[in-house]
Amino acid sequence: MKIAALVSGGVDSSVTVHLLKEQGFDPTLFYIKIGMEDEHGYIDCPAEDDMAIVRILGKKYGCRVEEVSLHQEYWDHVVAYTIEQVRRGLTPNPDMMCNRMIKFGYFEEKWGHEFDYISTGHYATVLEENGKKYLGTTVDPVKDQTDFLAQITYKQLSKILFPIGNMMKSDVRKIAIENNLPSAFRKDSQGICFLGKINYNDFIRRNLGEKEGKIVELETGKILGKHKGFWFHTIGQRKGLGLSGGPWYVIKKDVEENIIYVSCGFDTEKQYENRVRLNNMHFITEDPWGEFSDEKPISFKIRHTPDFTQGTIRRFGDIYEITANEKQQGVAPGQFGVIYDPEHRKCLGSGVIF
Repeated sequence: MKIAALVSGGVDSSVTVHLLKEQGFDPTLFYIKIGMEDEHGYIDCPAEDDMAIVRILGKKYGCRVEEVSLHQEYWDHVVAYTIEQVRRGLTPNPDMMCNRMIKFGYFEEKWGHEFDYISTGHYATVLEENGKKYLGTTVDPVKDQTDFLAQITYKQLSKILFPIGNMMKSDVRKIAIENNLPSAFRKDSQGICFLGKINYNDFIRRNLGEKEGKIVELETGKILGKHKGFWFHTIGQRKGLGLSGGPWYVIKKDVEENIIYVSCGFDTEKQYENRVRLNNMHFITEDPWGEFSDEKPISFKIRHTPDFTQGTIRRFGDIYEITANEKQQGVAPGQFGVIYDPEHRKCLGSGVIF
């Protein structure tokens, strides 16, 4: 069986290679090089350090190593998507787009089609029930990454291996240390890869600039201060507003007038709601309900968190509405609402909050 292992130089993908070799496979290791262009030239993730580790890993296990570039595809389908969402006042999810479009999309189209399976270091599982495959959650709730995979297709899922999917992060790290893997003590990566070492606000400023606007108290209409552009702020944000007497939370944005509306207090009702509406619903394996008019029990997430929220879902044509058992803070248009079965064993799919 031919396996393409996507490796990043981190501990998770390194341990996947170790486990594949333990199981008798001989994977080909692929490092996907991505980055972006700006007025100063090519900005990349720490590719040199990553590739050094990948080469050591390949030599240790006798695996062929390939370095491939998806720079243009990443710009067109992840970076550009992020900029456009932010420009429109929405909250993007670059990681979700990267998984669908890059790791399991263009990689498969250009190189992965020659292999039986594509292996990654994601914390997720593949479940099989009644002859069908489902994206399953992992035993480590803190590291579970199914919410970042909720836009992949069934065809993509059918070809994925998640060797560390049923492991705790602590056990993965232990395997790396015991087997002297070069990434054993490397810290987990943080943030969005295409930014490399660039600050997120610097990236937004570089692409969208600055434009002074008002910060207004939602309840009273009082002008509290100024900001440098609504695109630097997200719904539910608390830090970085520069206001005294808080806590202050961003409640909504007026994109046309470049106004940020905020509300004060730890428990202000304005920042909580229990209804979440989704469009562009995408189901990974199958639509579990079809046309229905009653409420279906589900669990769901609207951001990357260890916790699942219980609730129900109803369908109104192409629109799905979730009613949460507990009110949600910071529901932001553009975010993905990720749907699971009530026991949150299976990730069913996702839709875009509007």
